[in-house]
Amino acid sequence: MIQRIDPALAAPLFAGWEGGILRACLQGVMGEVYAPAGEKGSALASLGDFTFLAGVPRWDLAAFLPPAFRGESRILVPCGEGWDQCIQTVWGARARPFTRYATKAPPTGFDRAHLACLADGLGPGDVLCPIDGALYAQCLANSWSRDLVSQFPTAAAYARLGLGMAVVRQGTVVAGASTYARYRAGIEIEVDTRPDCRRQGLAAAASAALILRCLDRGLCPHWDAHTTLSLALAEKLGYRLERGYGAYSI
Repeated sequence: MIQRIDPALAAPLFAGWEGGILRACLQGVMGEVYAPAGEKGSALASLGDFTFLAGVPRWDLAAFLPPAFRGESRILVPCGEGWDQCIQTVWGARARPFTRYATKAPPTGFDRAHLACLADGLGPGDVLCPIDGALYAQCLANSWSRDLVSQFPTAAAYARLGLGMAVVRQGTVVAGASTYARYRAGIEIEVDTRPDCRRQGLAAAASAALILRCLDRGLCPHWDAHTTLSLALAEKLGYRLERGYGAYSI
């Protein structure tokens, strides 16, 4: 039997692993942590599309679908030896391995002037707007932008814990950078652009504006890149590659 547990009980199993999403789970701010009933040697942390697996590998944890999960695909992150084989055994060909990229902030801090220049790089008719209740609803209504706000069940929950910037064109959101996960000291950034509006500098502008808002509030803007394109954008903003790590798309 798998049961929800106090995140503090599982935190030692994830020692050495960082990231805003995992921190949100282990700090009890967002997400959930599960473990086999009566067992202290294995656990999983789950938030949105992400599941992190740590401790002694167990097939029942690798196969477990958290009750809060509502998506169509999942990302499993093995946080320790033996989990790769466990995931492959449970999921077979459905588990597609890929590499994510952990980044870190520049050692001397972000270049605010550079970020301000990127944020000001929009074309005529495009406006940067904080994501409020109306823009929350608009982001949630479109498949390409849903992840900008979908981890927050209501606009009020987003206003309490989330932070985001949207590029608005003629009243419509066409790109945004927002909070995928909130932990005590910062956020994990999610960036999305409407497919027909890509390669126009919109993601860079929204991301730069969001990072500046985080810095003004004393929050850490954490960035884990899902693809090499996301990594390139992160580096443009000032982040440095820390390491690549393995994950599985289910």
